[in-house]
Amino acid sequence: MGIVEPVLSPVEGLNPSCLSSLNWNELKQMVRDCTACKLRAGCTQTVFGVGDENADWLFVGEGPGADEDLQGEPFVGQAGKLLDSMLAAIKLKRGDNVYIANIVKCRPPGNRTPEADEIATCLPYLQQQIALIKPRLIVALGKTAATVLLGRDATLGSLRGTVHDYNGTPHLVTYHPAYLLRSPAEKAKAWQDLCFAVQRMS
Repeated sequence: MGIVEPVLSPVEGLNPSCLSSLNWNELKQMVRDCTACKLRAGCTQTVFGVGDENADWLFVGEGPGADEDLQGEPFVGQAGKLLDSMLAAIKLKRGDNVYIANIVKCRPPGNRTPEADEIATCLPYLQQQIALIKPRLIVALGKTAATVLLGRDATLGSLRGTVHDYNGTPHLVTYHPAYLLRSPAEKAKAWQDLCFAVQRMS
């Protein structure tokens, strides 16, 4: 099942079909200059994504936090350190056959969950990143990333352990590292998800 196309705000250039011709440099410039939703007014900078632009593995989170907003890179705080440990556990590392991005490119105030209109406005950027990367596997980190990519609402528990489809690319779901920091007892389940991902890739 592919993603349900969101209803986009009438901001010129944010229609997915308009972005489909952009290369990496053009897309990065567009994200850097974006003021299409209210999140941009409250953040330090946009956080585009980081890693190998031809990666087999794409990890997608929800949005930047305070550390990410300051440094301009996704997953650099405590959650980022845990994500790096999770990658290392399956013999991966940031930037080496791995790309990391978020559903929204600007930090929501107080790290709240992005609102539907914010997601709809920003999602075409991620869609074009995915089109450029052509990953072999997408791993959604947390419920927001999972349900946005799936185009439907569901519990994280019901989505884990299953191979979903994102426009022809296999898509798996696991817990967000920030959630695992708050609920360390769930790390065993996250490890199961990572092992499932490795098995799927092989």
